[in-house]
Amino acid sequence: MSPYPHTPHPCVPTPPAPPGQHPWVRLPGSALKLRPSTREPSWGGLEDPPGGQGARGRLWGRLWGSPGSDPLAAQPQAAPRGVPILGHVPVLTAARHLHTTPACLKTRAARVRVGKGDKPVTYEKAHPPHYIAHRKGWLSSHTGNLDGELGAAERTVEDVFLRKFFHGTFPGCLADEVVLKRRANALVGCLLLLPHLAPAKLCFLVGYAETLLSHLYKCPVRLEVQTVPAKVVYKWL
Repeated sequence: MSPYPHTPHPCVPTPPAPPGQHPWVRLPGSALKLRPSTREPSWGGLEDPPGGQGARGRLWGRLWGSPGSDPLAAQPQAAPRGVPILGHVPVLTAARHLHTTPACLKTRAARVRVGKGDKPVTYEKAHPPHYIAHRKGWLSSHTGNLDGELGAAERTVEDVFLRKFFHGTFPGCLADEVVLKRRANALVGCLLLLPHLAPAKLCFLVGYAETLLSHLYKCPVRLEVQTVPAKVVYKWL
C-alpha cells in the first residue's frame, strides 16, 4: 500500500517524502501520481541522512518516532477496535460540534413568582429591583451607597445580621421589610410590626434590641416601631 493515499485525512499530517522521491505531483494531462525524482529534496539546511543520528535523524525522531527511525519502514501499530487505519497511522473519526442555544435573558432574583392570583404581596415585593429609586426607595440608607465612598461592604454585612436579628427577636411579627438608616454615628431601624405579642412584651423586646445592639456596634441604636392590624396587601399574584 502506498504511504500517500489519494485523499489524506485532514487531521493526520502527511509524512515528508523519503530521499530520492518527489512528493505528489500532477503530471500533464493526468491525475496525481507519485514518481521518482532526480532532484534531491530539500531538508531545510540539514545535511545528515534521514536514518542518521544527526540533526535530520533527531528531526525524524521528534516527528515520527524514536530518534533516527524511518516512519515508512516502521511496522503499523495496532489501533483500537473500531478505529480505521490510514496507511500506518490510526485515524480518529470522532467529530466535534458546537451546540448553541437561544439567549435566555430572564432575571429572576428578588421577584415573586406569579401564581393563580391567590398570593398576597406587599408594595415592596410587588416591584422588582430595577424599580428602586423609581417606584420604591432603598431599604438601607447610608453614605456608603454613594459613588466613591468606602465601607459599602461592611455596611452590607451589618445589614444582613441586623435583619436576621430582628426576624429572630420579633418572630412572626414583621409585617414588611426592615428599613435601616444610618445618621452620622447613629443607627435607626424602622419596623412595621403585627400585634401578635402583648404590649408589655413588645416594649421589652424593643428595649432589649436597642441595648444589645448599642453594646455590640458601639454606637447609639434606636428602633422606630409602628404596629398595623394586618399586612398591607398591595396586589395578588
